Amino acid sequence: MNREEFAASIDHTVLGPETTPADVRTVLDEAADHGMNACIPPCYVSEAAEYENAPETIATVVGFPHGQHAPAVKRDEAVAAWEDGADEVDIVINVGRLKAGDDGAVADELADVVAAVPVPVKVIVETALLDDAEKRRACEAAVAADADMVKTSTGFADGGATVPDVELMSEYLPVKASGGVASYAEATAMLDAGAVRIGASAGVDIVEGYPE
Repeated sequence: MNREEFAASIDHTVLGPETTPADVRTVLDEAADHGMNACIPPCYVSEAAEYENAPETIATVVGFPHGQHAPAVKRDEAVAAWEDGADEVDIVINVGRLKAGDDGAVADELADVVAAVPVPVKVIVETALLDDAEKRRACEAAVAADADMVKTSTGFADGGATVPDVELMSEYLPVKASGGVASYAEATAMLDAGAVRIGASAGVDIVEGYPE
């Protein structure tokens, strides 16, 4: 993977609760200048889509960060994000439903979102809250929903991406490793484990760590 391909695998991210429009513009500039994608809060997508230095791909989040929105709200949020200009949507599963064994409801909710938008949907399974069997069931629900990718974490639970989790999840769908990835070495470890995308607020440091 050359530097350009490596940079294109990074979703440079800003999703904190205090994120300002200026923070988003900074991330958009950094993403565009380094050849990365950007992942930003849904409230700023329309502005980002019209920003003169926006990167080629803008992702946003749905049901974030806990996944407990009503299914119809998640669907409408995804549609609104797409209509505002989002190129990809990252949706948080309902972890409580999954833990309760209601896998059908989880899959149905995801399928509703996938069917509602003509852009790639990544399913955030929040691995830090799940055991391995639950991670597999979450990935199976994503497959059943015809999602495009599974993603490890929101970054708001007590834990993020790990090599074992990426290896497990990559058995089902392409993986976005997100949460705690802060260096070129850590990103490379995730890619070597089977990830195809990295979500990180440290995108600039990661890309600039690429060996010359």
